[in-house]
Amino acid sequence: MKKKILLIDDKSAIGKVASAYLAENYDLIYVENPLMAMEWLEQGNRPDLIISDLYMPHMTGDVFLKRIKEDEALRTIPFVILSSEEDADRKIELLAEGAADYILKPFDPLELKIRVKKVIG
Repeated sequence: MKKKILLIDDKSAIGKVASAYLAENYDLIYVENPLMAMEWLEQGNRPDLIISDLYMPHMTGDVFLKRIKEDEALRTIPFVILSSEEDADRKIELLAEGAADYILKPFDPLELKIRVKKVIG
């Protein structure tokens, strides 16, 4: 059985690119914002990895990360941040808050594939 990845990004192009490169080895579930992701998770769904954009409407990726890490049932799910922000202090802060990785956008799709494999196999 393929491992599941929950991808949250308000830009559908990111979902399409990630799907094209990850679908062979993983089941990718794409949603446009963290509120949709929370709804999916509240239905009892459990991904093996969450990949989330940092800046989105309704809820930012850092707030979503905190919610996941505060939830006993979800806190062990690895969480990767996608961002176009090259702020080293911000990156370190998010890694300290529990992010497993921080991937800079635009990303090389092969780099994404390699980083995902390093986090969840």
